[in-house]
Amino acid sequence: MDLFGTAGIRGPVTTVTPELALSVGQAVAERIREQEDEPTEVVLARDGRETGEALGSACEAGLASGGVDVRRLGQLPTPALAFASQGRYGVMLTASHNPPEDNGIKLFVDGVEYDRDAELDIERRVSDGTSQAEWDDWGITERRETLPGYRAAVCSYASQFGDSLNGLEVAVDCGGGMASLATPQVLTELGAEVQALNASVDGHFSARPSKPTPETITDLRAFVADGSAAFGIAHDGDADRIVIVDSDGDVVHEDTVLAIVAEQYTRASDAADPVVVTTPNASGRIDERVAAAGGRVERVRLGALHEGIGAVRKAGDEETDIVFAAEPWKHIHTGFGGWIDGVASAAVIARLVAETGLGSLREPVSERPYRKESVPCPDERKETAMDTLGQTLPSEFPDAAVDTEHGVRLELDAGEWALVRPSGTEPYIRIYAESETVDALVSRVRDEVEAAIG
Repeated sequence: MDLFGTAGIRGPVTTVTPELALSVGQAVAERIREQEDEPTEVVLARDGRETGEALGSACEAGLASGGVDVRRLGQLPTPALAFASQGRYGVMLTASHNPPEDNGIKLFVDGVEYDRDAELDIERRVSDGTSQAEWDDWGITERRETLPGYRAAVCSYASQFGDSLNGLEVAVDCGGGMASLATPQVLTELGAEVQALNASVDGHFSARPSKPTPETITDLRAFVADGSAAFGIAHDGDADRIVIVDSDGDVVHEDTVLAIVAEQYTRASDAADPVVVTTPNASGRIDERVAAAGGRVERVRLGALHEGIGAVRKAGDEETDIVFAAEPWKHIHTGFGGWIDGVASAAVIARLVAETGLGSLREPVSERPYRKESVPCPDERKETAMDTLGQTLPSEFPDAAVDTEHGVRLELDAGEWALVRPSGTEPYIRIYAESETVDALVSRVRDEVEAAIG
C-alpha cells in the first residue's frame, strides 16, 4: 500500500474516502498511544473543499475511537494548523493546489510534518487493519479557535524584517482558498493597504484553479499592472505556496523569490555557519546570493525539507544555524517554525519590499533562462533509466561536477546547471536546466534521457 506521496496523502475522494480518513485517524492514535507516556491531544483542521466536513468527521471518529483527545479547529490554512500542532499532534485535511474534487491528509507532530518513517508506519497500520481502543479509553472532542493567535504570531515575527507597511499597496489573490482567512488580515494589521481578490473561501475554486501559475492568475497580473499596487501575491488552496507578481504584472521567478529571502536571512544571522536548505531543482542563483551573504546551501530531496533540516542539524555543530529552508514556491521560516508557511512569506516579503522596493531586491540576483521539461517514462522503467543516466550524462558533460544523490545534477560553468530526476507521482522523468543557452542544454539532456528510457 502506497498512501503517502511527497506531501502527505492526496487524491480524488474516490480514493481519499471517509473510510480511509477513519483508518488513518485510528492509525495515528495507535502510534501516539504507543509512543507517549502521558495523555496527548491531536488538533484537526480542514481547508475549504466541499468534502472536508465529512472527511473531518470520519477522521475525528478514528482519532477519538483510537484513544486520543481531538481539538477541532475548523477551516484553516495548513500553516495555521501546523502552528497549532506545536507541542502536540496535528492532522490537516487538504489537497493543497489540487482540483476541487480531490482531498488529502497531512500529518504533523510538534509543528513539523511526519517524516518518511512515521508515514510508512501509518501505511503499515492502515494496511494491516486498525482497531478501536477499549470503550473507556476513547478520547473526547472539543472545538477550539486558533486563527487569531496564528495571525498575531505571524505579525509579530515578520515585524523584525524590513520596514513598516504603512501606506504600501499590496494586491492579494487568495484564489478562493484558505489564505482568505489570513494573508489580507495579517498585511492589514501590519499597516498595508490591501486589495484582496477572490478572498472568500470557495470549495469549488470557481474564480480560478487552486494552483497559482502565470496562466491561472491572469486577473491578478492585470489588476497589478493596471493599478497602483507595489506588487501582488497569489496563494494556493491551503496557503502554503506563494507566488509574487511585480508592478508590471509579471510573475517573479520562484527561485528569484527564494534567493531574495534566503539572502536576507543569511545576512541577518550572526551564526558562524549560516545554512539555507533547498532542493536539487532549485536554481544556482540561490547559492550565489547565499554565498555573497556569507552562508552556504545544502540540498535535500524534493518534498523533504523538514527531513533535510533535521539531517543538517544532526550533521552540523554549534556554529551551524539553519536560517531558512525552501523549495520553489514553498518556504520554511525556521525562526518561526518548522512548517511551510505562505502567509509568513507574504508578511516577510512585504516588509522587505516596503524597505527597499522589489526592484532593488531583485537587482543583484542573476536571472538566467530557466526551463523545466517532462519526458514520458513508464514507472517500471524509471529505475533502470536513472541508473543509465548516472553513466551517460557525466560522459556527455565531462567537465561538469556531478551529484547523484537526488537524481543526476550537473554543475556547469558560471552557475549554469541541469538536473534529471524521476517524478514521484507521475510517469515522467523531469528535466530542469538553467543556462544562457538553455534550449541547447535541454536538448542535449533530453536526447540522453530518451535514449536511457529506450
